[in-house]
Order: sequence, then structure tokens, then C-alpha cells
Amino acid sequence: MLTAIVTGGAGFIGSHLCQRLLDEGHEVVCVDNLSTGARQNIWHLEGRPGFTFLEADTRLPLGWAGNVDYVFHLASPASPAAYLRMPIETATVNALGTHQMLELAYRRGARFLLASTSEVYGEPLRHPQREDYWGNVNSIGPRSCYDEGKRFAEALTISYQRSYGLDVRIVRIFNTYGPHSDPEDGRMVPNFIRQALLGAPITVFGDGRQTRSLCFVSDLLDGLMLTMFSPAARGEVINLGCPEEHAVREYALLIREACASNSEIQLGPAREEEPTRRCPDISKARELLGWEPATSLAAGLEATVSWFRERLFVREGLPQTAADRGKGPL
Repeated sequence: MLTAIVTGGAGFIGSHLCQRLLDEGHEVVCVDNLSTGARQNIWHLEGRPGFTFLEADTRLPLGWAGNVDYVFHLASPASPAAYLRMPIETATVNALGTHQMLELAYRRGARFLLASTSEVYGEPLRHPQREDYWGNVNSIGPRSCYDEGKRFAEALTISYQRSYGLDVRIVRIFNTYGPHSDPEDGRMVPNFIRQALLGAPITVFGDGRQTRSLCFVSDLLDGLMLTMFSPAARGEVINLGCPEEHAVREYALLIREACASNSEIQLGPAREEEPTRRCPDISKARELLGWEPATSLAAGLEATVSWFRERLFVREGLPQTAADRGKGPL
């Protein structure tokens, strides 16, 4: 058995990744300080052979004495609501936390994967975004704690490769959705689904013409696994996301339909420095990894809505039957 450390392992993507690695026969050390992750995301994994949970801050030495073969570094607040609430923690986990995890990988001879973000492209002047695009980012804007934090993490990761020959890979993750999302994290899909299921107005910030592309979480996991375990990905920066682009207002309508909701679409004030277009060029992922998303938007939304409905039913008392959908809380 090979051992993988997953930082941010109790988060949305991290918890799915921990399960995938366990299912494929790896030992998993899930590291999370639970600032944005949730222990309930990994309850079903605790007690499984080969799974260890460490409640720890990656900005500090980890203190793990066991084997380390792979490090998946996902630890960071990722939603605007979270990183605007914790800007210093966000900047430092991407700087100090990345440094600690790179040092761990270097000392143990492990392979290192950095989960970066499409936010490094900022308000892109090139569309769709390719990995060779340097971005258009405000280094002192309200989102800079995350944008520049990830850009620094990328620079530090590549520096370890150049200086020490460390086996590294960087993935720039575009908008991802699916079960285990925090209904309160403020991002588009969780917001729209929660509002639609509760019968509340669906809030679209700005005029709704800004675009996004959504990748279902199982497809992203396929990309992460291929990037980590493929020799062709060594030293590469790779976009992972869905190249199918839609306007935010269109997503609001699709999600309302998927929830069988009668919620009205309500426009709100535009968010400061929110990108107007966001869509990946995934040519490199196709060529190096043979990867591209396989889950249709309809199928992904159906699975996500089903999970949210069950989660919100317990918390809010939502209707249980299909005939009652769209009527709001009981």
C-alpha cells in the first residue's frame, strides 16, 4: 500500500478524493483544521482500514511519522465568502502551508500535487484560458488573498522542482460542483440549489451575463488521479474543468428546473472584481492524460440536487416527495 496525504481532506473536493484513494487501495492521511471543511464529509470514511484523520493546520509542521508517497495539497478556503472572511488565513495557508507540504514531500521523497485555481487568471483578457496565459490579476484587490496566494503557491512549487528536482504537478481547477458542497459557502451552484429548494428568490449577482463552466466532481477526481499518477504530468501545469460555457442566468434557470422550484430569479449588485468570463482550454489535459469531463450537466445537477435535498430536508424540513417539490419548507 502507498500512502497519500490529502490536505483539506474534509472539504468538498478533498473528501471525495480521500474516498477515491481508499477505494483504489491507498492508505490515506486526511489533514484538515476544519476552518471550512466539515467532519461530516468524512464520517463514512472513519473506521475504514487505511484511513487516518489529523486535525491540523498545514501552516505548521505536520508531525506525521508514517510513510508518505504522495501529497495532494488542497488546503485553502476556496469560496469568496470564506476567503473574504479569512483573508490572512487564506494567504498564509497558500504560502506557509504550501511550504510545509513541499518540505514534507522533499524530505520523504514523495510526489507533490498542488491544487491551484482558475482564479490565477483573474479577469482574463484571453478566452478560453490556456495554461500559458499569465493572467490579469489585481495584487491588492479584495480577492488577492486567494488569487495571489495560489499564484505564489505555484511559484514555490515550481521552485522546489527547479532547485531540488522534486516531482511536482500543478492543476488549475475551474468551477466544480457536486455532493459535499457546503450549502452556505456562497458559490453559484450551492447558492442557487439551496435557494430553489427553500422556495427563496434565486439571487444572480450582476446582470447574469457573466459566464462559467461547471465540472462535476467525479470528473475532476479522474483528472486529479491521472495528473498525480501519470509520468507525463511531471512538472506540468494543467487546467482541469469543463469547456462547456453558459451564462450565470442560464444556470439559474437550469437549476430552478432541476429543483422543480417556482423561485423567482432576482438580480443583485455585482460582486467586486468578479470575472466576467471563465472557461478552460483543456487541450493539454486531453493530450497528456486522455482526460475530459464525461458527466452531462443534466446528470450532474440531478445528483447534486438530490444530495442537497436530503441534506436540507434534515436541516430545514423540506418536502420529502416528488409531488411536494417546489413548495418550499413544510
